[in-house]
Amino acid sequence: MGTESWKFLRSVCLLSFLLGSCFVYQSLHVVVAAQEEGTEPAVTLQVNASNGAGRLIPDTLFGIFFEEINHAGAGGLWAELVSNRGFEAGGQNTPSNIWPWSIVGDQSSVYVVTDRSSSFERNKIALRMDVLCDSNGCPSGGVGVYNPGYWGMNIEQGKKYKVAFYVRSTSDIDLSVSLTSSNGSLTLASEKIIASASDVSKWTKKELLLEAKGTDHGARLQLTTTKKGSIWIDQVSAMPVDTFKGHGFRNDLYQMMVDIKPRFIRFPGGCFVEGEWLSNAFRWKETVGPWEERPGHFGDVWKYWTDDGLGHFEFFQLAEDIGAAPIWVFNNGISHNDEVETASIMPFVQEALDGIEFARGDANSTWGSVRAAMGRQEPFELKYVAIGNEDCGKTYYRGNYIVFYDAIKKAYPDIKIISNCDGSSSPLDHPADYYDYHIYTSASSLFSMYHQFDSTSRKGPKVRWNPDAIVFNSSHLYGTPSYWVQRLFAESSGSTLLTSELKGNSSSLVASAISWKNNSQEYIRVKAVNFGDSSVNLKVLVTGLDPNVMKLSGSKRTILTSTNVMDENSFTQPEKVAPHETLLEMAEEDLTVVLPPHSFSSFDLLKESAKIIRKPVSDSSSYQKTSTV
Repeated sequence: MGTESWKFLRSVCLLSFLLGSCFVYQSLHVVVAAQEEGTEPAVTLQVNASNGAGRLIPDTLFGIFFEEINHAGAGGLWAELVSNRGFEAGGQNTPSNIWPWSIVGDQSSVYVVTDRSSSFERNKIALRMDVLCDSNGCPSGGVGVYNPGYWGMNIEQGKKYKVAFYVRSTSDIDLSVSLTSSNGSLTLASEKIIASASDVSKWTKKELLLEAKGTDHGARLQLTTTKKGSIWIDQVSAMPVDTFKGHGFRNDLYQMMVDIKPRFIRFPGGCFVEGEWLSNAFRWKETVGPWEERPGHFGDVWKYWTDDGLGHFEFFQLAEDIGAAPIWVFNNGISHNDEVETASIMPFVQEALDGIEFARGDANSTWGSVRAAMGRQEPFELKYVAIGNEDCGKTYYRGNYIVFYDAIKKAYPDIKIISNCDGSSSPLDHPADYYDYHIYTSASSLFSMYHQFDSTSRKGPKVRWNPDAIVFNSSHLYGTPSYWVQRLFAESSGSTLLTSELKGNSSSLVASAISWKNNSQEYIRVKAVNFGDSSVNLKVLVTGLDPNVMKLSGSKRTILTSTNVMDENSFTQPEKVAPHETLLEMAEEDLTVVLPPHSFSSFDLLKESAKIIRKPVSDSSSYQKTSTV
């Protein structure tokens, strides 16, 4: 997930590569010579739909690679509205920068500074607010601090928001906790915290439920007062009550992920796991337990701070909620700039084993008990782990990998282990169940790679590869063309790949066909990519169905294309490049379609019982199985 723009042309190529990825289990064929609409079909796709002729596509073929990049988690899927909630982002030396927090009022009326007085050992930074004015001299709305969130907070009328924070003071407090418009002029929701000095002489947690009386997609959270004195504030959180299953995930982004129907989710990222330096790598043990006790860390690859509210536990919860198999990627002692020698790698290995125990261990085990204390007695289902990310060429990768591999297989022999090294062109020189295959290349190169896995051994480790998908701000989101490509493959996992062959003369076309079920209905889905500049007329010929028993009828046609290959989606035009569905009309037993240039097309054909039962002809071979669709 990210905010970069993805051009439609690249998405079409990406689709071709995804079709090619299925070559581990299938063979697609190329076709030639485009013709304009209204002429005889230039290309024929022959599909064998007879029983037993197809090959089962693995149930885990398509999934999601989730990375904390461009605030995909913090400020995105994780619904926490406050950025830098513990004031730790400015570093451990005080006084420090409190961005994006700012003051309400001016320096003559309020002075704020960080110190190391927090009650949380792993989060020692807190904010001290010295109010220099009183009720007679302060502005009518009070003075204090505000937090605008990541892109402004999305506050909607009628919805409720849970605000929690820690406070202490040497005197009585009268503190207003408010959700306001972006400039603070309009109050959307507000409650007061009134307490005596004795009640807040030590750090005290305060929780409020605010119901918005208005809507502002760029709102902010304010803590203000007109009472003179010093107030310390720490670990401020604001969360919408309405999150998916109450688990803290933003509903609209979650739904976009669900709609892809991913069969696995790889987390918590790639470079995010490594770090530019190991000191800033993602370490799972610092992301579990109560949220206010998590230290957070600076992701020095993507250059922003994360409070790690979306941590090890939450990622496993996310996978379960989506219905996807979790793939945990952990650091193997290697970052972009430093490495741990194999002789010294055991602390990292133990950390990985402990992370697996957190997910799978009994509630009475050392790390399983930490999970249980977070409210989850039963283990999570964890079957896949990846040792490092894109580290195959590093000096100590293979040595470190073997130590991890042996230790994990000894403790958890059923877990499938994923290597960073590419095994598509030659066998790996180390044991692995799967391997990562990451692509960074141009659109034309991607299209040329659709046969990449034709000759790859089916007996060795398997591959996965995953593209980016969604762009969002505080209140809106849209899918890139790449996202819609993924949506159109949602039914492929676990379906049956039908043997197919394209006949014609064009290097701009690839196509395939699957058989899949939706409830009690059975379909044949034909998918085709036209990477060329001209339309292609395609005739689909399905064989292997007994016309006395089964016939095909049109159901749905879906086209993903645009008039300009440089078109892309945006917040103002979120569906400029998006699939368009129409009813698929076809003449009796005939389907001839036009594939627009630079397009992905999908055609669903409904398999249903023949309405008229005809006697078989005397020559049983002549019902051969040829029905033109």
